[in-house]
This record gives sequence, structure tokens and C-alpha cells, in this order.
Amino acid sequence: QVQLVESGGGLAQAGGSLRLSCAASSPNIFSLASMGWYRPAPGKERELVASITKGGTTNYADSVKGRFSIDRDNAKNMVNLQMTSLKPEDTDVYYCNEHLVFGDYWGQGTQVTIAS
Repeated sequence: QVQLVESGGGLAQAGGSLRLSCAASSPNIFSLASMGWYRPAPGKERELVASITKGGTTNYADSVKGRFSIDRDNAKNMVNLQMTSLKPEDTDVYYCNEHLVFGDYWGQGTQVTIAS
């Protein structure tokens, strides 16, 4: 059973930075997974914030391009989301996702609150 544990959320001021981390309990298959960060969205369960494939290709939501950066450390089974130039509208719960051929796994989420 794959488990994902997020950390790094909290309160920040607009214009500030936060770094989210996600630790995966899947050492033998982590390097095969695409990893991503999601947040709730109106009309759908969650929307993609950023993702990174096993090969290192990244993808970002338009709303965070140029401000957020995703990276992964396969040796540590971790994926990180560096969030800069934060805006109040970035306030949300952020979920880590591990996408494997046989299924998707989710963390419990970490709250990010941006004060204006």
C-alpha cells in the first residue's frame, strides 16, 4: 500500500514563499511514477497544480506558471513544490498524488493559507 505524507504547508504573506514536500512509501516503484500536486476546484474534485513525470518533464497550471516549481528526488522518494510570489488565491488544501500504471494514490493534504 502506497502512502504519501505531505508537509510544509502553513501561513504565509502575499508575495512570500512556501515549500511543500511529499514523502512516498514506495521505494521500489517511486521512480516509475508520475508525481503531482493538486488542489480542489469548483465543479470538479481536484485540479492539477503541477506535475512531473518519471523522466522529469514538468507541467503547470496556467495560474502558477512562473511562480511554482516542482522537483523530485528519486533517491529520497520525495517530490517538492516550491511556491513563490504567493497570492491570496493560492489559499487551499494541496494534495500530493502518485500516479502509477495500476492506480493513483493521494496524500491527506496540507493547508496553505496566504494572507493579503
